[in-house]
Order: sequence, then C-alpha cells, then structure tokens
Amino acid sequence: MNAFRELLSAGRVTHVPGVYDPLSATLAVHAGHRAVYLAQAAVASVMMGRPDVEFVPSTQIADRAATLGPVLGGVPLLADAGAGFATAQDAVWTALSYQRAGIAGVVVTGMVPELVTQVPGIAVVARTTAYASGGLDAVVSDCRKYVEAGADAVLPAGVHSSGELTLLQATLPGVPLVLTRSESAGAPPLLPDDELAARGVRLVLHPLAALLAAARAASLSYRAIAEDGSADAVDRMPWAAFTALAESPEPAGNGTAPAEIQTLGT
Repeated sequence: MNAFRELLSAGRVTHVPGVYDPLSATLAVHAGHRAVYLAQAAVASVMMGRPDVEFVPSTQIADRAATLGPVLGGVPLLADAGAGFATAQDAVWTALSYQRAGIAGVVVTGMVPELVTQVPGIAVVARTTAYASGGLDAVVSDCRKYVEAGADAVLPAGVHSSGELTLLQATLPGVPLVLTRSESAGAPPLLPDDELAARGVRLVLHPLAALLAAARAASLSYRAIAEDGSADAVDRMPWAAFTALAESPEPAGNGTAPAEIQTLGT
C-alpha cells in the first residue's frame, strides 16, 4: 500500500510538517515525522523569495520534490498541486511527473476522477474552499462529490470547530479528514489530537512553521552580523549537531534524534 494511504487509514492523527529543501527534510526525518509536506507557498518562498506568488509551476514543485527523496528514507511526501492541473490531460501528465519525483500524495481542488483512474499510485487529498462563500453545506456538497470520485481524503479549508467537524464526519462516515494549520490563515487553536481523531481527522498539515522559524533565525543572524560584526549572541545549531545530520536517522515515528541534535537549545 502507498505509505501515505497507510497514514490515512490509521486511527490516529499524524502531524505533517512542511519541508522545502533537503536540509529541512533531513531535520524532519531526524525528528521522527511519519510524513512531510511540500507546500506551494514554501516553493515560492525558496525559489522566488515571494511566498505570496499565486502561480507556481508544478514543474518547480516536482523538481524540488526530486531533491528530497534521497534524504527522506521512505517517509512519504505530500505536495500541493501547483499550476499544471487545469485540464484533465495536464492533470494526469503532471501527476505522473509528481510520482516520478517521489511524491506519494497530492492536494488538489479538482480533476479527482482523472487522477484516481489514471494515476492510482498517488493518493489524492481533495481540497475545497467552499466554506468561505457557502458555509458547511457547500463544503459537504464538495466533499461528497470528491469522495464519490474516489478521493482518498478531503481537506475542508476553513472548518476547524468541534461542532463542524462532528457534523462533517456524520455526513461523510469513514472518510479521512485533513486539516491545515497555515500561519497565513489565522486559524483558531486545534482540538487535542484524541478529539480530532474521534472526529475523523487523520492528518494535520503545518506547511510553513519550519520555514518561518528558519527565516526568523536567519534574519536575526544577518542583523547581528551587520550591527555587531558577529552572530555569536544568536541561538544557532552547533556545528557538531549540523554534521551529525549526515547520520542515518532512527525509523520514522520514534521521535529519537542523534544525541548531538537532542542537545539543541540546551
């Protein structure tokens, strides 16, 4: 079975952090994550320095994904669709290129039947943005359509509350739900994992948390060098921990990192 689909079929919540290059992917694997996520905004940030770029070619996402495989060690990669899924023919061709790049699952807002039938090796997470304009009823309508088309899971953007998730689960029994904690969306605090799992949530995506943390640390370092001539006062990863990243991590999901990495921040 596709490793990503195994997570969707589990009875627990898996938190999926965003990665954006081989180093961030290495850190995520060493931290014990069971899956990672390549978001369109992350690719726009590292490739163009502009996280708000709407048009990100799917070829750039696939190219970036291909660099992550050697360090992921079998940890499944979920990726945004990007530009290249506008027509059925384009969607199938692009999904095949994603598969060749090592992507195990894709977040899309359409073309579900074509992907399910012609690229069965990739899990499909169907995203709906109908909540903002039509509320929960519109979300349910979209999700039913996607599930009937064969989507592996649905991502109801904007749905977070306990009551709404309970109603969504009741109308879509057995359908894995995916939530996203994008820092750009200003979402309310999450329910505890056990409550989310009871309401059918199987994945929670954190697309930009690590990227924003890295950007903050880099900004502080550059400012310190400019103002003080040294970044010694800025908290940084010790060189020994950095070089230890080349070591093979423990199996995914055990939360164990090499001793040098465990000392970060101490």
